[in-house]
Amino acid sequence: MPVTASRAVLRQSQFLTRRSALRHASSTSEAASKASQNASSAATKASEGLSKVSASAGPAISNAAGALRKVGGPAGKVVAFVDALIPPTLYYSKVGIELGKLVFRGQNMSPPTLATFQSYFQPLINASRNPAALKSLNFPSPQGVLSRVRNASTKEIALAGVTAAEVIGFFTVGEMIGRLNIVGYRGKAAHH
Repeated sequence: MPVTASRAVLRQSQFLTRRSALRHASSTSEAASKASQNASSAATKASEGLSKVSASAGPAISNAAGALRKVGGPAGKVVAFVDALIPPTLYYSKVGIELGKLVFRGQNMSPPTLATFQSYFQPLINASRNPAALKSLNFPSPQGVLSRVRNASTKEIALAGVTAAEVIGFFTVGEMIGRLNIVGYRGKAAHH
């Protein structure tokens, strides 16, 4: 009899445990579904608010842009010039950002750490705090520079040549962009 009674008690405790677990599971799932409904309701309200704001701001912005385009004279020319520059500027900035991301990932680059920044800029900060310290800096002597150039290996000379060619190339391209012309500057013809 005592064994059957302990079995009955065990079965009853198992039944109560299962019933309690089912209650907790159902209340947890109900709470999760309520939270999900609340979140979707909030997201719907936020998107409705955003669409209302964009709907009201869109015409206002386009009206302002239209009014600026109608301005005449020199101010109108400036507005038209800036207005024409906006789409290509946005396009090329997005292209540049994506190209930068590709190069960054391809070269396995990582941004410098704060310690690296501090090690590079600490001498500049110290020099700005104490300008008299600039006199004590050890600049290389001209003889030291000449001996370094004379004793340079062919690899170092080739690297310096490639770097100089890159600098000259970028300078030339920058000049062409600045002049908006490939050949020379526009100027008055010289009469002799």
